[in-house]
Amino acid sequence: MPVTTRKVLRMTFNTATGKTVTLTLPDPKADLTAAQIETVMDQIIAKNLFTGQGGDYLSKQDIKIVDTSTNDLFDPPAA
Repeated sequence: MPVTTRKVLRMTFNTATGKTVTLTLPDPKADLTAAQIETVMDQIIAKNLFTGQGGDYLSKQDIKIVDTSTNDLFDPPAA
């Protein structure tokens, strides 16, 4: 029954239609800074790299690095 961990970077943007959209990237570098992430988010907005149902990305709303630990408590018997 292994314990697994996972880290993701979540960058949340405000869109042209007033909605929010989140880009999630796995395994961010350990020494990644908020300033570096904000610079990338600014480039995404300025270059209009992504668009979706919410329209163009207009501004930054949030940045999070989420660290999840999962403890698998059950292993089904082999058939």
